[in-house]
Amino acid sequence: MSLSRSDIQALLAEHGIRPTKTLGQNFVADPNTVTRIAALADLGPGASVVEIGAGLGSLTLALAAAGASVVAIEVDRRLAGVLRSTVAGLDVEVVEADALRLSWSELLATRLQPVEVVANLPYRVATPIMVRVLEEAPAIGRFLVMVQREVGQRWTAAPGDPAYGAVSVKIAYWSVATLVGKVSANVFVPRPKVDSTLVRLVRRPRPAVDPAVVPYRRFEAVVRAGFAHRRKMLRRGLAGVVEPGAFARAGVDPSARAEELDVTAWGRLAEVTG
Repeated sequence: MSLSRSDIQALLAEHGIRPTKTLGQNFVADPNTVTRIAALADLGPGASVVEIGAGLGSLTLALAAAGASVVAIEVDRRLAGVLRSTVAGLDVEVVEADALRLSWSELLATRLQPVEVVANLPYRVATPIMVRVLEEAPAIGRFLVMVQREVGQRWTAAPGDPAYGAVSVKIAYWSVATLVGKVSANVFVPRPKVDSTLVRLVRRPRPAVDPAVVPYRRFEAVVRAGFAHRRKMLRRGLAGVVEPGAFARAGVDPSARAEELDVTAWGRLAEVTG
């Protein structure tokens, strides 16, 4: 049970909707793809799922068919109205809201635990949405999300990888992220200019750096400062942020560059920077 390409085109035409780049609206128009995503999510009967950017409901229908109880978040009022009609009679609650602004604690207060996120995230805001959910919704323990290929590479990059950056470290602080599949641009309406990838994230039982020892905001600030000058040696890029003697105390080579440090090394550096 899903929406085909002709179904999506018909719905868009019927309701006079033109997808907007601003909201990153690219709708999955391939039943095999959404069925595959639902299978990869490995949902048990009655699983509590949040879908962010539900659009017209292609993936929503596949999740409901897999037995999930779904909260489908959609920021676009036009799409939310169509979505309600699409999922009528199913165990789906449509919430018209901005995932970057809603209260996650309120949204999840009445949901059965644990909660999972399964979603085709809007391209332009995929990273800020993911970081916000990791920071503010500890009840969500697992994620399977489709994002732009380059974004997925950044999220899962390891030290030394070309894509490794501050976002990679932040994602690693909260979770273990892995690439689990590719998705062609051809399955979308409209067709984006880039391919997508599926990323699975599993929240760590505890952050990679103990927040009782290193406050998260301090850790985040040091990482951000380090990658602001990623081509420089750390002793230069972090001048004024980390005093010279702190590198030795943290066991970090001051001549290293930001992309060489893993999340725990950044944690040690932040610990001696307080």
